[in-house]
Amino acid sequence: MAIISKKKNTYKVSDPFREYLKENDREIAFPITYSDLLRYDNSIALIDKNDKDTLWETILYPQDDMRHIHNSLKKIYAIIKADGDMSVMEHLFVDRIDLCVYGNTQPFRARIVNRINDNFDYFYIKNADASRIYGLEIEHLLSPNRIAYAVDRDTLIEEHIVGIPGDQFMKSHMNNDNVNKIRLAKEFVKFNERCFVRLLGDMHSSNFVIDITPDFEDVDYRIRAIDFDQQSYEGRKSIYLPQYFKQNNPLIQMGIACMTPETVKQYQKEERFLIATRYKASKDKINKLIDVMSKDQISTEENTQTLKEDLATHYNKDAFLKCNTMGDILKTSLETVFDQKSPYQFPI
Repeated sequence: MAIISKKKNTYKVSDPFREYLKENDREIAFPITYSDLLRYDNSIALIDKNDKDTLWETILYPQDDMRHIHNSLKKIYAIIKADGDMSVMEHLFVDRIDLCVYGNTQPFRARIVNRINDNFDYFYIKNADASRIYGLEIEHLLSPNRIAYAVDRDTLIEEHIVGIPGDQFMKSHMNNDNVNKIRLAKEFVKFNERCFVRLLGDMHSSNFVIDITPDFEDVDYRIRAIDFDQQSYEGRKSIYLPQYFKQNNPLIQMGIACMTPETVKQYQKEERFLIATRYKASKDKINKLIDVMSKDQISTEENTQTLKEDLATHYNKDAFLKCNTMGDILKTSLETVFDQKSPYQFPI
């Protein structure tokens, strides 16, 4: 069982990492910062359609600040969604600003509505933590998903990732007759492998969503991480394997019922091949990112020491023992996708 016992440290964006972000158009000047949104004077609990408390609060601002804040948020939305084309703002308005009061980072969430057709979208405003930004960039480069995000000084803007929250899916959807259990189990194996190779931790059911896409004969599933705070931070390998979180047990049990060990190995090899292919397609950018990350501090010395020992034993690869930082460990982990033999077995 994977358990995170302590609150994660946060890390400032280093100068070399900020240069990388600027070179790749991720560092953009915003008209408003996270700290500006803290100037609210009231809030009300946000209740969902089933009359349950969401643990988010809708924030209310003084009238003098509200117009500036709303206009600034619309500009930010145009930056991350339309490459800064402000013409898209004409039909948009800010319907609501929410604050997550139960999380460590206390992110804000803006709900943007198109007044022509009432279509809506969200994005998030957070404190910029280097671990999380590394996680977002690695997800963008090495996963099958593209991520829209941008940074300005100590403020991070993230797009909303669409999907059914994992815990909600397991509670309300998994036993539906139209769920293709084999395809869903396959996707969890591949998601498990992606997280392990790129060292993204804490992927219990509240930290990922399940995106369902109708196919011409059936449905397809994509499990997507939505929380990147635990990128290359924890010191135990189990934290980087979603299979070890008890919240994910329904998916684990589905996999045990639907797949053989041979099938699991096949899916693992498929995902490692895809990661290797993505790495080759963006090799220069990924190498630059890892070079910056290797010189950065995004975890404790104790976590770094423990993880490299864990992975050296797991892979039977002494190269991990020569690593000095989490960036070095990630580089060595990515090198394993070019190994011919499968180094890891799903527990069936």
